[in-house]
Amino acid sequence: MNRRFDAIVIGTGQAGPSLAARLTAAGMTVAIVERHLVGGTCLNTGCTPTKTLVASAYAAHLARRGADFGVITGEVRIDMARVHARSQKIATDGRTGNETWLRGMERCTLLMGHARFEGPRTVRVGDDVLEAERIFINVGGRALVPDMPGVNDVTYFTNSSMLATDVLPEHLVVIGGSYIGLEFAQIYRRFGSNVTVVEKGPRLVGREDEDISASIRSILEAEGIAVRTNAECIRFARHPRGIGIGVDCTDGEPEIIGSHLLLAVGRRPNTDDLGLENTPIETNPRGFIHVNDRLETTVPGIFALGDCNGRGAFTHTAYNDYEIVADNLLDGADRKVSDRIPCYALYIDPPLGRVGLTETEARATGKRISVGMRPMTRVARAREKDEQQGLMKIVADTETNAILGAAILGTGGDEAIHAVLDMMAAGGDAAKLARTMHIHPTVSELLPTIAGERSETG
Repeated sequence: MNRRFDAIVIGTGQAGPSLAARLTAAGMTVAIVERHLVGGTCLNTGCTPTKTLVASAYAAHLARRGADFGVITGEVRIDMARVHARSQKIATDGRTGNETWLRGMERCTLLMGHARFEGPRTVRVGDDVLEAERIFINVGGRALVPDMPGVNDVTYFTNSSMLATDVLPEHLVVIGGSYIGLEFAQIYRRFGSNVTVVEKGPRLVGREDEDISASIRSILEAEGIAVRTNAECIRFARHPRGIGIGVDCTDGEPEIIGSHLLLAVGRRPNTDDLGLENTPIETNPRGFIHVNDRLETTVPGIFALGDCNGRGAFTHTAYNDYEIVADNLLDGADRKVSDRIPCYALYIDPPLGRVGLTETEARATGKRISVGMRPMTRVARAREKDEQQGLMKIVADTETNAILGAAILGTGGDEAIHAVLDMMAAGGDAAKLARTMHIHPTVSELLPTIAGERSETG
């Protein structure tokens, strides 16, 4: 059956439902299509369930440390069935709320099924052929399964399947020392598993500065997580005690025996089965859809939002994509992706909050830069909470005082970083931040001090 709409939205991740709401409020008829679970990655296999696990793991960790604060507790035990049920309930509640919202939205039709392009203006969903002049692709991504020797001979988890189980591994081996892998590593270590992280590169979270990477490694190793870097040739094989993971590292045993395996080596966009070959829409070799600064694809009237466009792999970047597209189309704005300031967080404990350029990236620009830095041991709030791991720093242009970037690895770092982000967004500089009074005792109160005591580094 042929059905015509003013707009088609493919995918119900962070950008899709909000965009449908704006379009329908403007009087348009909208078809929004979802082939699996309403809510996309964030609600179902991303932020919501993982941060729920982070919270449970933090509770267990703090309970074990009760005596440090003069609080005497008994043995700390983990009920993984309850941990898992709590995580799933919070995710399900969010998904149900989103689906109810969409089904009750005036002029919006929610279709469950696999959408495939049959032409630049037509999309098939089962027996329905949908037509629209405007189409918005918001299909997200999924875990990348690496082409490593033996990977198809063993049982493994990805982030999605790990969240679907209440198993507590005896020894979890995590392949990938970046954001997703490290979060799961610390979660399961705090739940009681032995954990080994295997990273192909020379250090963890290689996109961060070396001092940040080193501090993250120190935090994880202090909790008993084994870290193996420089694993140039990773291979897998069945073993009587689980899985044998071969690693060619500069130090340590050449093989690790784990009971369970988690692959966390990156993400790939869900664009390979959309029928894009039936359109002039262009993708790069990794499958990400080419978009311009206004998020329009190589076909006018077709836009790509969220993880599938390669312009950011976070919930907040997907939502900002929606805001850019909606404001430009409906309000006559001229918003651009290049105008936004990059920001994100790593949710180990303590978390890392990041904004703008790293110190390494700032140096690569050729500008004269200066860096202000403090270890978290100098932060009163961190000492009072006895959470003194990590550091904070601000990178600025020496000549203009413009803030180029900042990192806060420490308690509350994911929240405190917004003080720097908002200063940058408002056009303030390091001198302005240095003269701003902050509240004591907080993590943020050291930011003006750091901004005012920068030393030139190159």
